[in-house]
Amino acid sequence: MIEVHNLRKEFKLTRQQKKELGTESKNGKVEAVAGISFTCKPGRIFSLLGPNGAGKTTTLRMIATMLQPTSGSIKVGGYDTVTQAQQVRRRLGFLTGTTRLYDRLTPDELVKYYADLHEMDKDAFKKRRDEIFTRLEMHEFAGRRIAKLSSGMRQKVSIARTIVHDPQIVVFDEPTASLDVITARNILDLIRSFRDSGKTVIFSTHIMGEVSLLSDDLAIIHEGKLCYNGSYQDFVNNMKSKSLEDEFVRLTEEV
Repeated sequence: MIEVHNLRKEFKLTRQQKKELGTESKNGKVEAVAGISFTCKPGRIFSLLGPNGAGKTTTLRMIATMLQPTSGSIKVGGYDTVTQAQQVRRRLGFLTGTTRLYDRLTPDELVKYYADLHEMDKDAFKKRRDEIFTRLEMHEFAGRRIAKLSSGMRQKVSIARTIVHDPQIVVFDEPTASLDVITARNILDLIRSFRDSGKTVIFSTHIMGEVSLLSDDLAIIHEGKLCYNGSYQDFVNNMKSKSLEDEFVRLTEEV
């Protein structure tokens, strides 16, 4: 489970950023996340939506212990992300498109490296590696240098690295961005399998079709504030617009 309570994050601005933002900045700071609260439950997929700059990625990075909140709290699997960060990392897998891969390594070598970081048993790793590589159809390129792989192949490597330690909580930030239809569909099927196995899944995307295919629960964030937080079915039942996209635009424009 992920429990986010009254979460805030401010960033200090550089001199150039202050000039660019002008009166939009206060006291040389910008508030990226402004007091949001939500809960992601096991066995459900929680979709976090919002336009660019809304605060989604900042929120996900705080959940993954990469950033510390200015105030508020986050618990992941019952552990505080600030005071018990190591315990959180053992139980969490975080996929983001901004994390670089080691181009000189092969998928085999890279995934083994992350398994070693998590102190996985040799036999457990081999079994887990074979399961993941089969599911993601990675055996064919497992021995190639990552620098030579396509974007879809590299994304599969990123996912394998993220889930090799079989985390109970998985965070996906734009997992299908720039992927072909077949690769994207395989990844969506994988995310569903995590839900079906009882894992906690939080998922961020700009693709509304993926929202309708995957979501059990939904939150919409704009300018650091929540516009909606509830079940996906309640969202659909109470829409004032004809489509999911139109309702998304309506809510963010109201804010």
